[in-house]
Amino acid sequence: MKKGIGLRPFGEWDIDFESDEMRARFRLKLTLLFFSLFIFFILIQFTLISLLHCSFLFSSMLAFSMVSPLTYLILKHIIKPIETLTESANRIASGSLDRGSLVESDDELGRLSVAIEEMRRQLLKKIEDISREKDYLRTLLGGMVEGVLVVDEKGKILIANSAIRQLLSLPPEIEKRTLLEMLRNVELEEAIQKVLHDGQSETLELRLPEPQKRIFEVNIARVSSPSDRMVMENSGYGSVIAVFHDITRLKELEKIRQDFVANVSHELRTPLTSIKGYVETLLEGALKEEVAYPFLQIIKKHSDRLERIIEDLLMLSKIESHEFRLNKEPLYISEIIREALGVLKESYEKKKMTVWLNETSPTLQVNGDRQYLEQVLLNLLDNAIKYGRDGGRIEISVKGKDPQQEIEISIKDDGIGIPKEDLGRIFERFYRVDKGRSRELGGTGLGLSIVKHIIQAHGGKVWVESTLGEGSTFYITLPQFFQNPPF
Repeated sequence: MKKGIGLRPFGEWDIDFESDEMRARFRLKLTLLFFSLFIFFILIQFTLISLLHCSFLFSSMLAFSMVSPLTYLILKHIIKPIETLTESANRIASGSLDRGSLVESDDELGRLSVAIEEMRRQLLKKIEDISREKDYLRTLLGGMVEGVLVVDEKGKILIANSAIRQLLSLPPEIEKRTLLEMLRNVELEEAIQKVLHDGQSETLELRLPEPQKRIFEVNIARVSSPSDRMVMENSGYGSVIAVFHDITRLKELEKIRQDFVANVSHELRTPLTSIKGYVETLLEGALKEEVAYPFLQIIKKHSDRLERIIEDLLMLSKIESHEFRLNKEPLYISEIIREALGVLKESYEKKKMTVWLNETSPTLQVNGDRQYLEQVLLNLLDNAIKYGRDGGRIEISVKGKDPQQEIEISIKDDGIGIPKEDLGRIFERFYRVDKGRSRELGGTGLGLSIVKHIIQAHGGKVWVESTLGEGSTFYITLPQFFQNPPF
């Protein structure tokens, strides 16, 4: 853009903004030239006359006295203002926007000085606006949960917010490095190049195995700035923005839901098929007592199993709902353990098992729901009895952990144990280490999942340690309750 300001009758200024440089050029009109020549010839004429009629000293003084005022006027009103304007223009061109000297006059040079000063103020305002917008954009990107990457047509990273650095464990300085170099994912690189060429937005499900397995939904779109416009019009290239949504947990929940539906269908279909088959046999005439009685026993067994599955499903659904509330009260944990052992006494005596309860302090209390905590202990003790060996031993330990102000309960059996690869999954719904044996023993596959949710609702933790062939130990920690809290 060029802007010209006329200076009459002495000249004209052109201010050139090309190549981000500002240059001032003053062009004297012919009027100024002829005027200067006219004055010069008059001075020469007076000087010659002086030389003919006066002494040399007088002639010199006469010439100097006539030239000096003219020189002073030219320096004051033309040369000095031009130098001041040139200095101001050069300062702005070099990037310094500090206020410079103004030409104080009402002529064209004064108006030009005012125009340069206004231009300086406008440039300063534009720079401040841009800086403010950049700070706002930086704050906006920094506060986003989603990861954001902006990549140019060569694959170089222009912008990366803090979320994407954390999600992908990227180093601090990644700008100007290529995306392929940082992620080494050809699928993402190809999707970005496709958006650059076609201009159509893309959505990609990206699975990254390293540094930890994650799944992202990546939305990719082409963006442009004024500097990109000409490039895009000519070649279709520009910059792209990629927004990363971490859907790892969502996919895990989806997988759990799919497994849950499949397992429920299987668990319900098996006993229903048996019930239907035996009922059909009875309807076909097998009504003699010696024939019908075993069939009816099997039907009752599978009906009871269906009832337990439905009861456990309803309990699990209730525990996981937002409306779930605990009826808490101070409870002696040893008392609840003894009540649970009383319920299961017939079961462990039938297998000739020995149960040993080790209490460091029988007065340890928790603030909990009696019904649900008893359900937890019944489930864990029932598992220890079912999977323990005949004539084996079950050890129950209760102790306080002073620094953490917690109560730790452990239930140890000497049964078959759990393989190491299954330890992390046994608290999932319907997960069984030995599916055939679990069904044979009447398990629903939901007991440990119920235990986990009840303990978590009480602010505690549950985990298991096991060695295959040697037995398992289940641990529970619960916040300890104090009648008079220690200070």
